[in-house]
Amino acid sequence: MKKISIITPCYNEEGNVEPLYKQIKEVMAALKGYTYEQIYIDNHSTDNTIPILRKIAKSDKNIKVIINTRNFGHIRSSFYGILQASGDMVVSMASDLQDPPSLIPEFIHKWEDGYKVVMGVKTGSKENRIFFMVRTFYYRMLQQLSEIRLVENATGFGLYDQVVVEKLRSLNDPYPYFRGFVADLGYEIATVPFVQPHRKHGITKNNFYVLYDMAMLGLTNHSKVPLRLATILGFLTSVVSALIGLFYLGYKLTHWQSFSLGLAPLAVGLFFFASIQLIFLGIIGEYIGAIYTQVQKRPLVVEQERINF
Repeated sequence: MKKISIITPCYNEEGNVEPLYKQIKEVMAALKGYTYEQIYIDNHSTDNTIPILRKIAKSDKNIKVIINTRNFGHIRSSFYGILQASGDMVVSMASDLQDPPSLIPEFIHKWEDGYKVVMGVKTGSKENRIFFMVRTFYYRMLQQLSEIRLVENATGFGLYDQVVVEKLRSLNDPYPYFRGFVADLGYEIATVPFVQPHRKHGITKNNFYVLYDMAMLGLTNHSKVPLRLATILGFLTSVVSALIGLFYLGYKLTHWQSFSLGLAPLAVGLFFFASIQLIFLGIIGEYIGAIYTQVQKRPLVVEQERINF
């Protein structure tokens, strides 16, 4: 009997954790030759999520629960949950029912075909179209800038062989970009397309700051292009500035009485170069921030309680 570990991180998902449990239980009951564990890792929810998880775990020993001492963010908590899995394969999925449990059998079929990594890829979304378009643009841009081949529109929802998980355990990163690490390992990745359904209960926790944080994390972890672009752009703008300066000097010498420089070109040029400097100072700051996070060597999460382990 092969064992499947299903990791479902959650935070304030009182309306979703029980329906998700029932859907996964139904899917797994139809799979022959497999046992499973479902690990909820909760980021110290402030609603009724934790009491519901206690009730589910009391009635079903396949359900295991980790409760964190505080909200460590879904990037760290999700990664930590994967590292706690003991199955032959690990399925990672969100607890908001926007990662369909019905795809688990298809993931397993791909795994049986020999793939160590199987990722769900969003081909569409029934959520806000603007957000989906922005995410798609970001993934394509990151793919162009990255030094490794990333899977576009993959959120981390997928199946990972225990061999892959063991490689992840050997990493020492307090703020990991999971999708990038998996791609960096070099295993052949199978993809399963799906359309993301509507969220039925609660509100998304992925606000603008969270999405920006993930975007910068992916960029700083897998590309040096922005830093090199700053150097190249700085060189090009200095050349353009020198040419413009020479043009103005020559024109002033030949039209001394009629040509007036004025303040507009000076003001526009000043604000243009200042904005360029601020943009690239921000980019450098992101890289320094990533280094600072690495050297702190803080734990991914701190557990408050474990249930059914």
